[in-house]
Amino acid sequence: MISIQNLTKVYDGASGGTHALRDVSLEIPDGDIFGIIGISGAGKSTLVRCVNLLEQPTSGHIVVDGTDVTTLSGAELRAFRYRTAMIFQGFGLLAQKTALENVCFPLATGIGRLPEGARDKGLELLGRVGLADKADSYPAQLSGGQKQRVAIARALACDPTTILCDEATSALDPASTEQVLDLLAKINQETGVTMLVITHSMDVVRRICKHVAVLVGGEVVERGATQEIFQNPQHKVTKALLGKGDWNA
Repeated sequence: MISIQNLTKVYDGASGGTHALRDVSLEIPDGDIFGIIGISGAGKSTLVRCVNLLEQPTSGHIVVDGTDVTTLSGAELRAFRYRTAMIFQGFGLLAQKTALENVCFPLATGIGRLPEGARDKGLELLGRVGLADKADSYPAQLSGGQKQRVAIARALACDPTTILCDEATSALDPASTEQVLDLLAKINQETGVTMLVITHSMDVVRRICKHVAVLVGGEVVERGATQEIFQNPQHKVTKALLGKGDWNA
């Protein structure tokens, strides 16, 4: 389980600092697909980057399977990040490496070379995301949806326990979005990996998320099972995101 406890993130500034997150507390069960939704500037990306400590929280705790990861450093922090994969909006592929080399890249981190069996594993993962025939293709030769599927294969290379998806479909066309969401749901079902999905789209939440939390101004204003939130939204922003209310209400 991922337990986010009273998480606050303040960015220092001339005016005394900007609160990106304010006392955020969430429980994310093992094997869940948990959505974090909100409009731009709500704090979604800051939250997900705090989970793997790419951003250091100002205060609060992130407890993963009983370990407070905010206390980790050095080799322990690297080991935690190794099992906490991230999928980005902009794909994050290395332009000068083939699809297969991109998938295998995390396996060489820290040792400077690919371990035995890495190529076979990379080919198996590319097959898993439907791109076995694109192993030798470079990112410039791939469509947006194909790039994101390579990124998903790369995320799986280290056998993660958690995958963090930061607006993973927002740069894709509708058909590619459907393919990627189907793939993420299938991976969750087959492996039991926990997924934290950051999005501004209620369609994405409806499609794959089991639970959802709504962020407004860095605060959680609503949370619960996806079906319950969709059927009976309480906060005005949730209602507006669902098309059931006025943004100016």
